[in-house]
Amino acid sequence: MKVDGRHTRTIWLEPDGVRVGTIDQRLLPHRYVTVRLDTLADAAEAIRSMLVRGAPLIGATAAYGVCLALRQDASDAALEAACETLAKTRPTAINLRWALGEMLAAVRNLPRDQRVAAAYARANAIADEDVAINQAIGRHGLAIIEEIARRKGGGRVEILTHCNAGWLATVDVGTATAPIYTAHDKGLDLHVFVDETRPRNQGASLTAWELTHHGVPCTLVADNAGGHLMQHGQVDMVIVGTDRVTAQGDVCNKIGTYLKALAAHDNGVPFFVALPSPTIDFAVSDGVKEIPIEERGEEEVTLMAGKTADGRFETVRIAPDGVRASNYGFDVTPARLVTGLITERGVIAPTREALAAAFPERAGGA
Repeated sequence: MKVDGRHTRTIWLEPDGVRVGTIDQRLLPHRYVTVRLDTLADAAEAIRSMLVRGAPLIGATAAYGVCLALRQDASDAALEAACETLAKTRPTAINLRWALGEMLAAVRNLPRDQRVAAAYARANAIADEDVAINQAIGRHGLAIIEEIARRKGGGRVEILTHCNAGWLATVDVGTATAPIYTAHDKGLDLHVFVDETRPRNQGASLTAWELTHHGVPCTLVADNAGGHLMQHGQVDMVIVGTDRVTAQGDVCNKIGTYLKALAAHDNGVPFFVALPSPTIDFAVSDGVKEIPIEERGEEEVTLMAGKTADGRFETVRIAPDGVRASNYGFDVTPARLVTGLITERGVIAPTREALAAAFPERAGGA
């Protein structure tokens, strides 16, 4: 995708072919800063601190983290320690553990002197595969948007999204935004309502930023406005991303997604989830009971950062001193509320049978 007219990815190898570059997403939308990851510790902290975020990008960063670790020590013990360190950084997104499994499979049985090259080859492939997957999601999701436009006689298609499942959450293109960008680039008339997505405001700071840079018409709305918009016929479809989808089609995504799904169901608005296949966890069935939900620090709820009128960047407290805050990062939307799953292999039903039929090579290993 583009930043100030120039194509970029969210993660890349630096010119030395060894160290890793990425965007510090904590500083967006007011400052665009790239940083360099030199060590395993750098990669782990980038994931933990949400310098990088979004399930696919977390997976790619973890893969490169293994590469950086093996450059220092290519032993079995170092490989296992690196994977253990990275696995502990974020508990909810399954792509992290999927990517680590891919890296282990790529290097575990090789002689030590071949491991670094093999690790970089697999990490680069994981990044490139993510882009190809998201481009396919865009093509399949385009058909949904085109059908809505046809039913509206060519009128503007109104889309609501939650959190950031854009190119900033992936290596490029995005998941939930892939159909949006594909449709926009094809010339379809569309508009996106962007949920602010408290408490980290990733809709306001990230989704609105990237849509604006790409020229996609969008309007930022408070999280609680979605139901009202749907009641008044202002939303044609909801499309969100996900950090984990269970074998039976339950969807774990940023906190607040479940409420949007309930509002969409009540108002007859189709609710789609865009996902790359590494996000499917065939080892888990009941999302509400089985998926660990990350709980983050209170300060994300009680504090808010932003830019002042005179251009300073400040963090202010918005809650009473001493008040306790709870900060659940994700919730689970049951499969019964999902209209369809937009994957790289087509739009499929949120059922165990449909998921297993679409991805038999993944389902067979559950």
